[in-house]
Amino acid sequence: MFQHIKTEISQYVGTIIIDRQEARNALNKATIEDLQIVLNEFEAHPELRVIVITGAGERAFVAGADIKELHDRTMLEALMPGMQGIYTRIEQSSKVTIAVMNGNALGGGCELALACDLRIAANHAKIGLPELNLGIIPGAGGTQRLTRMIGRGRTLEMILTGKLVDGVEAERIGLVTLSVDGSKLKEATDHLVNSILSKGTLAVKLAKMVVNKGQDVDLDTALLLEKLAQTVAFASEEKQEGTTAFLEKRKPNYYKARTGI
Repeated sequence: MFQHIKTEISQYVGTIIIDRQEARNALNKATIEDLQIVLNEFEAHPELRVIVITGAGERAFVAGADIKELHDRTMLEALMPGMQGIYTRIEQSSKVTIAVMNGNALGGGCELALACDLRIAANHAKIGLPELNLGIIPGAGGTQRLTRMIGRGRTLEMILTGKLVDGVEAERIGLVTLSVDGSKLKEATDHLVNSILSKGTLAVKLAKMVVNKGQDVDLDTALLLEKLAQTVAFASEEKQEGTTAFLEKRKPNYYKARTGI
């Protein structure tokens, strides 16, 4: 259906594979448009709970924007929502989003990963924001999301010097959730996905919402958001199932709690 994107759906998980291996999976205009369509479809899919985003091959997750197209882009075009708009939609998705960084994640590729809720990287992956080498700055959320993730000092070092970190270093500084040998990437991803799917659907959605919306408001407002979300959770069948299962020393069946089946 798409020229440079492959999709897979398996039960509650939708996977997006960016496949432009000849260009190290760089995002050109056509690929970005396809990505937006796929995201819309996955977001509207009632059964999907997790969206996994990865790149084809082992060399690159996403090597950033297509430099040939970037060279011809005008000042006014830079004001368009573009990649920044799509990445904000990923960040605000009702699903849990996971970036599986199978290889290098540079520029817009790094920013794509930053927009996801969780990140798993292969140890050999190189990650960074080298846009200043091109006379521009990270423009798809990198200056803001990376600062919130690893702090102002480390962010400035990476952006101003163009420093790249591997998966191991990225895990140490909190840029990725987990770094593993490339051969164990799928196993680690499956383990993470299954851990999320074992939780109540509503609780996962509420927790993500409160963390994302609470980080940029004052503490009192954030605590109020948390309290209101907890109130909603307390009224759910999943809360009853979770607490009952704990008392009965069994695993909760949240699917049955939601559907009655």
